[in-house]
Amino acid sequence: MPKRHRIQFPKSGVDNLNQDEAFFYLQGSGGRRKIRFHDYDEIYQVPGLYEQIFYDRLKCTSPVKVATILESAVKQSQDNFTELRVLDLGAGNGMMGEELKKHGVSRLVGVDIIPEAYDATIRDRPGLYDEYYVEDFTTLDKEKKEDIASWQCDCMVTVAALGFGDIPTNAFIEAFNIISAQGWVAFNIKETFFNESDKTGFSSMIRELLFSNFIHVYHIERYRHRLSIEGEPLYYYAIAGRKNADVPQAFLESKGIIPAMQ
Repeated sequence: MPKRHRIQFPKSGVDNLNQDEAFFYLQGSGGRRKIRFHDYDEIYQVPGLYEQIFYDRLKCTSPVKVATILESAVKQSQDNFTELRVLDLGAGNGMMGEELKKHGVSRLVGVDIIPEAYDATIRDRPGLYDEYYVEDFTTLDKEKKEDIASWQCDCMVTVAALGFGDIPTNAFIEAFNIISAQGWVAFNIKETFFNESDKTGFSSMIRELLFSNFIHVYHIERYRHRLSIEGEPLYYYAIAGRKNADVPQAFLESKGIIPAMQ
C-alpha cells in the first residue's frame, strides 16, 4: 500500500483563486508546507502525493476520458488503436501513459519539461515508456527534434497540461508537427478556453486550430475533469481528431497568436 500523506485544504480565502492558484498544505516531519497545485516539481518528489490529491481526493477522470475518446475516434477509421505510437506531451509522472498502456498502444514516448516528472515516472512506473525526454519543446535543437521524430509517432496526447502556462502554444504546435501526417491527436482543455472573451494565445490557438484544415475533429465532449477544493465540479472539454497537415508558423502569425518574425 502506498503511504498516505497528511493533506489539508485551506478552509477559507479560496473562492476567488484561479484554478492554477489553488493550494494545499502538506504536513510532514518538518512541519506544514504550503504547495500550489501547479507546483508539480515539488509534488512529484513525494511518492504518491500527486495521485492522492488529484485522483483520490479530487476525483480526476481526465486520463480515462481522453484515452476513451481517442479509442472511439480511431474506431471510426481503418486504423488499429493497438498499433498507435504515442507522443505523451506533458507526461508528468505517467498517469496518462499508464491509461494508454491499459488500452494496449504499441509505443509510448513521454515528454516533460521538468526532471522531477521523469524521476517520478522512473520511480513509480518503471518501464512504462519506451523513451522519456526532459525537453523544452519551444527550444528543441535539430538533433533532439530528429531523435524524437525517429520514433515515428502517429499520435499525440496531452492531458491537464494546456492553457495555464504549463505547455506554451509553440510547444503544442511543435509536438503536433512532429507526429506523422494523418496522425491522431487527443487532449483536454478547461471549458472557459472556448470562450471568445479569453484572449490568451493558447485559447486563440485552440479555437483557430479546431476550425482550420489542419485537424479533422472526430470527437468533442464536455465532462467533469475533477472537483475543486470546495467540492465543486470543474468542467473540461475532451477533444480527439486526426491531423491533416503540419501547422506553419505563418498561420499562427496571421491569426495574431504569435508575433510575426522580423
